Amino acid sequence: MKLSIIVPAYNEEQRIGGMLSAYLPYFAGRYGSEVEFIVSVNGSTDRTAEVVESFRAGYPQLRVLVTPEPIGKGGAIMAGGRLARGELIGFVDADGATPPEAFDNLVQQIGDAGLIIASRRLPGAVVEPRQPWERRAVSRVFNALVRLLFKLSITDTQCGAKLMTAQAWQAIVPHIGLTKWAFDVDMLFKTRRARYPIVEIPTTWSDVGGSKLRIGRVSFQMLLAIVRLRLLYSPLRWIVTLYDRVLGRMIVLEPDAR
Repeated sequence: MKLSIIVPAYNEEQRIGGMLSAYLPYFAGRYGSEVEFIVSVNGSTDRTAEVVESFRAGYPQLRVLVTPEPIGKGGAIMAGGRLARGELIGFVDADGATPPEAFDNLVQQIGDAGLIIASRRLPGAVVEPRQPWERRAVSRVFNALVRLLFKLSITDTQCGAKLMTAQAWQAIVPHIGLTKWAFDVDMLFKTRRARYPIVEIPTTWSDVGGSKLRIGRVSFQMLLAIVRLRLLYSPLRWIVTLYDRVLGRMIVLEPDAR
């Protein structure tokens, strides 16, 4: 099988139907039986799983994995990855912000890289409509902190469309210890440390209404998450135990509200 696409989904009954209506015919038409979709539903209290199930009769490429407890975006991706069979394994958000053509660009342009990621910041990216200014501001501050703390020359660590070779995925993703806001950063950092080439390409992306993010709380959680991750990769990793007892619960108790 050529391609596995994992879709983490938490309370996405209002948006995932539109995303699947665009992705399934597009990829089934181009890859046939060489593509699989794994929708990894975690901690949902709405009809997300039922909406996904309604597409299965028409698309044998679709699989549904339901985890009753909230395990966050990263946990859902890792759970889906354990079922993936593709030579290339990637993930994309359930809201449909990244159109199928843009995700297929990752497949076409991965070349010899171990990881290719979509960027909303590179020249040539098309972002319309844009996110509200509050979310854009949080994203830029977060990215600046990641560059400062991890020396990652990535313009957009949090864009929800990424693709890896199966070899790189198996070497990196099962060993990621954080599954909330620092998941993507940890994946990128581990990939660079393992010396897999990383490619970043401009993408097409649109802000889709319905996000459940609470900007103030999320901003604080994102800061805590990357500080904890930086400590794990430093001589001060012993502080993490104390950190988890005092502040760490704030970044693991709630599922990602995407």
